[in-house]
Amino acid sequence: MNILNNLLPALAAFAALAGVARANVEVGSPAPNFTLTDTNGQTHSLSDYKGKIVVLEWNNPDCPFVKKHYDSGNIPSLQKAAAAGGIVWLTINSGAPGGEGGDYTPAELNSWLQKNGAAPTAYFHDADGKVGHLYGAKTTPDMYVINADGILVYKGAIDSIRSANIDDIAKATNYVKAALDALKSGSPIAKPVSEPYGCSVKY
Repeated sequence: MNILNNLLPALAAFAALAGVARANVEVGSPAPNFTLTDTNGQTHSLSDYKGKIVVLEWNNPDCPFVKKHYDSGNIPSLQKAAAAGGIVWLTINSGAPGGEGGDYTPAELNSWLQKNGAAPTAYFHDADGKVGHLYGAKTTPDMYVINADGILVYKGAIDSIRSANIDDIAKATNYVKAALDALKSGSPIAKPVSEPYGCSVKY
């Protein structure tokens, strides 16, 4: 009995960690709030943007699929169009420190954004992976769109062609743009869920 009692705290901790790993927000449900500090040292909470459409983008500068969408200017142009329309774009890197995608200082990440002409509202390093696990983010890029009421209305891939080839961008249906256009026009989102593609998030 004493052995079992000694094991109970460890088993409970393991169960809690497993629960975090399995966390997954569903389309149609409220987007979980979170607070992170950006690469400029400013703290942001999702709740700060209540009443605005928000895009969440999971990012890893080392990922070929991310490079495809940044080297081509695809994601930077989406970010700029979103900002012009009053949409908030939050880019999140859940790579573990010292690992692929997570071994960058804030200054290096800002330099990478500038080099690529990127314009997110903020870029965060979610070093302990809490926010990534909270949303069930699987890949980079992994995309989420939250409406002005704080409800998740899209999650999944950025577009319809699973490749790291820049030439495929022009041929693909951009699911994020389609979701934002639908919200703007008050129309239903034709494809609210898709399977994300890219590099696995390096928790």
